[in-house]
Amino acid sequence: MAVVPTTVVSAPVKRRKLRFVANPKATTGLLLMGFFVLMAVVGPWIAPFDPSERSADLLQPPSGKHWFGTTHLGQDIFSQVLVGTRSVILVGLIAGVVATVLSVLVGVTSGYLSGAGAEGLSALSNVFLVIPALPLIIIITSTLPDTGNITIALVIGFTSWAWGARVLRAQTLSLRRRDYVEAARATGESTWRIILFEILPNLTAVIASGFVGTVIFAVISEITLAFIGVSDAGGWNWGTVLFWAQSQQALAQGAWWWFVPAGLAIALLGTALSLVNFGIDEFVSPRLRGGGKTTVKTAAGRKVRMRVGFTPVLGEEAK
Repeated sequence: MAVVPTTVVSAPVKRRKLRFVANPKATTGLLLMGFFVLMAVVGPWIAPFDPSERSADLLQPPSGKHWFGTTHLGQDIFSQVLVGTRSVILVGLIAGVVATVLSVLVGVTSGYLSGAGAEGLSALSNVFLVIPALPLIIIITSTLPDTGNITIALVIGFTSWAWGARVLRAQTLSLRRRDYVEAARATGESTWRIILFEILPNLTAVIASGFVGTVIFAVISEITLAFIGVSDAGGWNWGTVLFWAQSQQALAQGAWWWFVPAGLAIALLGTALSLVNFGIDEFVSPRLRGGGKTTVKTAAGRKVRMRVGFTPVLGEEAK
């Protein structure tokens, strides 16, 4: 009796699109990220006090009036954290967009094209890759006359694109010899049309992951610049709160409420971005999504659990 092979039916397109949102890591990260974006938009409006306003409540612990306590000048720390959220999110997003655009332009172009121009772009990314980014950012921002949020974001974006460009170049070198790219080239499609409609759609997940990673680096860099006093100490962000807490020796005075809220906010934002990044990785890689295993059906109709990239053992029943 002939055995009819079982046909594996692919999941519906709508289900594949919702797989990323259904990922618990990605969902948690997106919810946390949405909360911080909301606070960045409405934070300065709902802050109960002016973050720079002084009062007679000097170095007070958290209370009903001051939820996160006060500083040595009587300033409300809760208002400082709320107002400072906008600066952190703004710098992170702008730097992420700038670095991602540059990495896509340089990485994909140098990976698909050939010749002196492509080699020159590759060499340029190698130069920026070996330069330590954070010391370079500190030098540039300390020498510029204006170190506002936009300036800091642009400096971070223009100095942190090289790693993403190298990853995209490697992926593009792998994709440019695929059959569908060769077919598009054989039909007379222009170079830029092939890049836009054949190459870039297959790099979407890599680009998104690189964007999230750049935002994490930009947020850490922005807070670091404020903490060491390079950026304007009068503009509030989480790093500025920690700068004043450290300069006034809050830990030695037992004023834990001065630095704990800003530190927790930094940790939660970093966790949110990391969870989104993990969700993107699991969405792209079946090995990560399925724990390194997948279930297939044999010709006899039995389910067999196998590791991705290995030959299945037909006698091993799926549990």
